[in-house]
Amino acid sequence: MGSYDRFQFWNVTAAEREATYPSDRYAEPGSMRFLRAISIDTDAATVFRWLCQLKVAPYSYDWLDNLGRRSPRRLTPGAERLAVGQRFLVSRIVEFEHGRHITGVETAAARALFGPMTLSYQVTACGPAASRLVACLTVGAAGRVGRARRRLLGAGDLLMMRKQLLTLKECAEQSRPSQSSPKSSRPLRSRSRGA
Repeated sequence: MGSYDRFQFWNVTAAEREATYPSDRYAEPGSMRFLRAISIDTDAATVFRWLCQLKVAPYSYDWLDNLGRRSPRRLTPGAERLAVGQRFLVSRIVEFEHGRHITGVETAAARALFGPMTLSYQVTACGPAASRLVACLTVGAAGRVGRARRRLLGAGDLLMMRKQLLTLKECAEQSRPSQSSPKSSRPLRSRSRGA
């Protein structure tokens, strides 16, 4: 895929850079891949359930990309029921594997704004109470204008997706399974810690 860009990677390992992701199957030739990743101190099932919440809200800078409404800190009943064709951020789901990944291809409106895009969020268990979440965005571009637009998108995506992954990490870790009482249905307290 396209040449290196300084906005291309955030918090990813060498192995994650070299790995393939489901979104690669849908990317146009010559697309550039942007990768962001985060380690989360809870099980993969909990992380994946919070990943399904991206059908409900973006979990990034809500004042900017959610009309000022706060992304829910409770799990939305039914959000875990996935289906091909469902809206998922700026994409439609094209495939998924419960507990593992959700993959989408851009909507017509997103394509008009950003160009051809594919998106995968992939969860990997690193132990009984540790997980790794990798987001893979591929963006195609034709011509000088398309390539300039892709660079701007990469910079914006780094800012927004970093915040999104940090928010998902906080939500998942606060709702991780407990042997005494599950917390997943409780509202989560907001931390003052910055992104």
